[in-house]
Amino acid sequence: MTLIENNNLHLSGNKTGVILVSGGMDSLVTAAIAAKQYKLAFLHINYGQRTQNREMKAFNDIADHYKVSERLTVDVDYLSKIGGSSLTDKSVKVTKADLEFNGIPTSYVPFRNANILAIAVSWSEVLKAEKIFIGAVEEDSSGYPDCREVFYNAFNKIIELGTKPETNIMIETPIIHKKKSEIIKIGAELNAPFELSWSCYQNEEIACGECDSCVLRLKGFNESGIKDPIKYYTYPEFIQ
Repeated sequence: MTLIENNNLHLSGNKTGVILVSGGMDSLVTAAIAAKQYKLAFLHINYGQRTQNREMKAFNDIADHYKVSERLTVDVDYLSKIGGSSLTDKSVKVTKADLEFNGIPTSYVPFRNANILAIAVSWSEVLKAEKIFIGAVEEDSSGYPDCREVFYNAFNKIIELGTKPETNIMIETPIIHKKKSEIIKIGAELNAPFELSWSCYQNEEIACGECDSCVLRLKGFNESGIKDPIKYYTYPEFIQ
């Protein structure tokens, strides 16, 4: 059984799936998984993040690769105005990754995924989509509370209670229990264009190689035995 076959997806028919595409590696692989059996509709959120322009480029490049015509970009700069995250508040420094740290890093955007999912549900109702795919990772990630399986299970109940009776939308999190190395291997099996993705929280030209997202990505590529096609200013010690 391949990693793809063992991803515990509940797929059915040639229906529309709304994919939350940040432009990062996890959302790219999630899109590649969904593309196997769903007509793709890509949703991207600008919320005043440091790398907003670069993420937007990655989103469009990935959408072009998969020939996605149904695209929606939504600006929710109120998350930046609310603040509380090093991703949206430039007075807060993006901390270097610490793989031994068990707390929630400064890059956590308070309740971001709930805001994004609410938008995704609204659009999915209009499109009559059956699935919303999000590349959340719980086990091998930064430890954000809105990336846990229990959160998405609860949100599925909210969708059931808060939409029209005939609406049938479910959130799918196909990589939530995967390690980064497994996610990369799945992406490689599906020929996902990793070179088009962008994971860095800090830079828009060359990835920093120091933030949480860069280090977790590099760790995953290192453990998978696959070379990361993205260039970095610096590399962690575990990269030879």
